[in-house]
Amino acid sequence: MATIATAGHKTAAFPTSALLAPFRAIGRFMVTLAEASPQMRSLNKLSQLSDEELAAKGVTRESEIRRILGGAAAL
Repeated sequence: MATIATAGHKTAAFPTSALLAPFRAIGRFMVTLAEASPQMRSLNKLSQLSDEELAAKGVTRESEIRRILGGAAAL
């Protein structure tokens, strides 16, 4: 009967998670900033309205998006 013994080796390689951590933090910060903007809050409120509710107000979803985003809606 053969016995195989393995020795636990720890690699000296630099963990990629440590390298990516600053980029993840910056990404989370940018998302937080975007979500806090008045435009994003208005778009969230708009997304919660149904097309029927918008029609009752006499507006369309597209026109409201253009109104909220202004010139940025053309991008």
